[in-house]
Amino acid sequence: MAASIQLSFTPPALPADWAPTASTSKTISPLSTISLLPAGSAFSAHIRRVKNNVTFEEDDRLAEEQRRLETERLAAEHAAENDLGVGEEEESLTLLALDPKEWKSQDHYAVLGLSKFRFRATEEQIRVAHRKKVLKHHPDKKANSGDSNNDAFFKCIQKALEILTHPEKRRQYDSVDHYYVDMEDEVPGAAEAKKIEKKPELFFTLFGPIFEREARFSRKEPVPLLGGNDAPKEEVEGFYDFWYNFDSWRSFEYLDKEVNEGSESRDDKRYVEKKNKTERARRKKEDTARLRSIVDKSLGLDPRIARIKREEKAARDAKKKGKSGTSTPIADSQKKAEEERQKAEDEAKKKEEEKVGGITSTNRDHPRSLFS
Repeated sequence: MAASIQLSFTPPALPADWAPTASTSKTISPLSTISLLPAGSAFSAHIRRVKNNVTFEEDDRLAEEQRRLETERLAAEHAAENDLGVGEEEESLTLLALDPKEWKSQDHYAVLGLSKFRFRATEEQIRVAHRKKVLKHHPDKKANSGDSNNDAFFKCIQKALEILTHPEKRRQYDSVDHYYVDMEDEVPGAAEAKKIEKKPELFFTLFGPIFEREARFSRKEPVPLLGGNDAPKEEVEGFYDFWYNFDSWRSFEYLDKEVNEGSESRDDKRYVEKKNKTERARRKKEDTARLRSIVDKSLGLDPRIARIKREEKAARDAKKKGKSGTSTPIADSQKKAEEERQKAEDEAKKKEEEKVGGITSTNRDHPRSLFS
């Protein structure tokens, strides 16, 4: 039992110069009655415990569980909003068996599940797709699930991310993307030309997608596309003028040969670089000629050219008829002779052009007018 001790204490006397504080003459506000309502987190927790008939510990556990469920719900909603519909493509056995050492031959877009987007895929879509693939193919996850396979495909995923998130490397890869390179030979031939003669609207069905694919390499924007059969003369001339002077950024560095692994010889590096430079120039020249041949073929089969020529001829004839009024037999014979002479000159000129290459000449600019 605690014991109490009584001590005597005498307070010291006040200083001799002490004086009470002067009054401020301010009155104290009168008392008032305030109604207080029960509220706040503590009161809510009290009501919850009473209502559920639980202890403090049980209530804390239930509250923590509710917060966890809410956090998971918000995370799921956020993931759904940022899914962007990528990275869910089916993975074939051939794709999963890729060798990371042969990364130059792999389809980086297919590895990340972006085959339907390809060069149109945004950086955000690429990163979302990569995150999905990592969660699915990470070596640690495979080890935990009992899968002892190697991490080859995971390395392919990482390489695809490296290439597609680096602007210069991605541009080099897009230049030689096998998906589109395989389509470059799908140019209408003689059989399609005969079909176009019978059905002119087929021209736009065949050539329209070709120019849409090639447009991605243009340095200049916007790129005029093929248009329709009712396009005016100015639009048609502008289209061919742009494509005959097409300025392409396409390059072929991605196909460069690598120096032998482990080689430190400067001569080897110089030789390989010189050879790569020569190959790039050759491929660039061939690609320019390929595109030029497509434009030439399109110009030769374009039904709008014949239509515009007919319209211009009809306009000239109408203008001549309006100016001439009544004509004499002598004037008619002279006019006919002049037309025949002009026609003969045009045919001779055309034959001469065909001998030197005609419309497929190596000059970069096309004839000043397509309809002269």
